[in-house]
Amino acid sequence: MIQQLFSPSVQHTLDLAGIFVFAISGALLAVRKNFDVFGIAVLAEVTALGGGLLRDLVIGAVPPAAFTDLGYFLTPLLAALLVFFLHPEVERIQAGVNVFDAAGLGLFCVTGTVKAYDYGLGLTASAALGLATAVGGGVLRDVLANEVPSLLRWDRDLYAVPAIVGSALAVLCIRYDVLNPYTSGFAVVTAFVPRLLAMRFHWRAPRAWHRRSTARDDESAG
Repeated sequence: MIQQLFSPSVQHTLDLAGIFVFAISGALLAVRKNFDVFGIAVLAEVTALGGGLLRDLVIGAVPPAAFTDLGYFLTPLLAALLVFFLHPEVERIQAGVNVFDAAGLGLFCVTGTVKAYDYGLGLTASAALGLATAVGGGVLRDVLANEVPSLLRWDRDLYAVPAIVGSALAVLCIRYDVLNPYTSGFAVVTAFVPRLLAMRFHWRAPRAWHRRSTARDDESAG
């Protein structure tokens, strides 16, 4: 089914673009953490390929694409080298990087969902793996950097929710047999645009109702 959405060359180009931007975010975090060049490369690779690798292992698509396509492996290294030598300049265009990161989020949540369904998973499980494809690398990045994953932090702009929306729309299109390049593109946009708006207006997921304290109160008490 996924081959019906994009030609192999287009799919490959889009994948590499998304991988590159995700790798940039991993490499930048490594620089902020004062990692050496090896640490920068590792964090770039994990961020870029972690979600897709997890998905492929779960669905049995082995060996994973990350190990069969040299471009998938080399692209994060290119991003790591770019950040290693030019990280001040890359930091200055962080806003632009975030836009492309949002586009990668939308693309990967949809293509990950469709690929999981192609391998025989049900609709709900396919949507879950679509989400994992989009955000899994970021979670692994934060864990390796000894940080609470951004996905779980209340003080970060919405990230997983837009991916959930995109994955859910993709499985609805599959369920009603209307998945095609146009509807899949629309599903990508439904993840991309909310993520952009979340960054622009700092939308965040609600916390538990009737909380008796805030994070600031907790910090003050400490």
